[in-house]
Amino acid sequence: MQISASNVQEYMDQIPEERKDAFRKIRQVILDNLPEGFAEEMSYGMPGFVVPHSIYPAGYHCKPEEPLPFISLASQKNFIALYHMGIYSDENLLNWFREEYAKTCRTKLDMGKSCIRLKKMDDIPFGLIGELATKITVSQWIEIYESSVKK
Repeated sequence: MQISASNVQEYMDQIPEERKDAFRKIRQVILDNLPEGFAEEMSYGMPGFVVPHSIYPAGYHCKPEEPLPFISLASQKNFIALYHMGIYSDENLLNWFREEYAKTCRTKLDMGKSCIRLKKMDDIPFGLIGELATKITVSQWIEIYESSVKK
């Protein structure tokens, strides 16, 4: 499912009704818990939380004109996708998340490298997503990012 939107509100207006409330709540949980310095904007066609150029002028190495991405949210055909670059880059954080998810949710964790697929709207671990959002500051994310890019 491709949503074409120029801003976050326009994107959210196009989400299917059965996912709208859950998507809004995930977004709000992230906004409420994300450390200072990250900015919300459209990033790669979906709402994202990025390190703005004002903090990290180099931007994303693949597209320096784009700010450094950190977390993104997308409404896909059959699920909400939460992309968290920190769990992709930090094995300890990934392991923590897997363990906490197993304690929190009745369903099996469905994820790719950075994509957490949320298929059951009534079993989304909002508190855990909020806690995950707190785990990496802007400066920590830049450090992790630079250490992985310079390998």
